[in-house]
Amino acid sequence: MSTPLHRLSPLEVTERAACMCDHGDVCSSFAPGHALHLIQARLASATPSDWVDGIVEQADAVTGELRVRSLDGDQHSLWNASGAALEAPEGTPVALHSRYNVLAVGRVQFNVAAV
Repeated sequence: MSTPLHRLSPLEVTERAACMCDHGDVCSSFAPGHALHLIQARLASATPSDWVDGIVEQADAVTGELRVRSLDGDQHSLWNASGAALEAPEGTPVALHSRYNVLAVGRVQFNVAAV
């Protein structure tokens, strides 16, 4: 006698698709603002002319929101779930790649979402 197969309904699968960072773990999603994908990092490094230097004006480690002002005066409101606001407190010099949504804080890079 064989054991019956238990199949998940689409609703159960969708409910389990939440990112692990919602539960205090490491990001399991590559959506904007979550984990940085290797291809995203490589594309950003392959297009150096799209990087813009800036200064963090505001960083909220609780919500993950950052406000960066570029040296040209443009303001960028960003969000990141994996700790960019902890790494880049107010006054930190950063680089932003707006085409591929990458924020560089020193040698560390983060996937960011525009807010």
